Amino acid sequence: MKYSKTIVCLANSRKPGGRCVAGKEIIPKGYGNWIRPVSARPSAEIADDESQYENGGNLHLLDIVEIPMLASVPHLHQTENHMIDAAYYWKKKGTVKWDDLNDLVDEPSTLWGNGDSTYHGRNDRVRHSAVAEYRNSLWLVKPENVTIHILVPGADFGNPKRAARADFMYAGTQYNLKVTDPVSEQAFLAEENGEYGLDEDIYFCISLAEVHTDGYCYKLVAGIFSEDSLKLR
Repeated sequence: MKYSKTIVCLANSRKPGGRCVAGKEIIPKGYGNWIRPVSARPSAEIADDESQYENGGNLHLLDIVEIPMLASVPHLHQTENHMIDAAYYWKKKGTVKWDDLNDLVDEPSTLWGNGDSTYHGRNDRVRHSAVAEYRNSLWLVKPENVTIHILVPGADFGNPKRAARADFMYAGTQYNLKVTDPVSEQAFLAEENGEYGLDEDIYFCISLAEVHTDGYCYKLVAGIFSEDSLKLR
């Protein structure tokens, strides 16, 4: 271990082979830059046992966690990446309270530009050729007018797998992004397919993923925060 970073966990989202973990660094005067712990594997995912605490506990959103690191490894727009030292346990140092979340909010003018959308999404991706202009890949924002869409996006192609998407307004622009927060996703997929409202007093951690095989980087809702249990209506 060369150094460690202590962050408040704002994303612990589903990713092939493991998790995408991210948060803001805890510094003496409050909160600092975004940090994304990554592994040495080609797809950089964090395995479940790599983020497990020594007592067997699991990482949760809003945990304050100290993470052993080996090196800063920025990649394209994901400048926040730091490679973990997998030989050491992560250490839980505390928990951030709901009332403190507003101190962590970002206020970008857009979520990495607008105008490129998938069939089911809206403003939900960025071309590989365009990501060079961005020097970050994570935001914590307050969405407005949130609707959760539960659907089978691949139904026309014989794929029965269901998905949850979040449709919302931010800075006067409509977005529709895939939800990859596993806790929220499980709660949403327990409902029937359809469109549901969601309480307004929530926060979203939005992540701009690495380049997909189709040449796009996708915007994902990697963390959803509510004071009480998420309730669709």
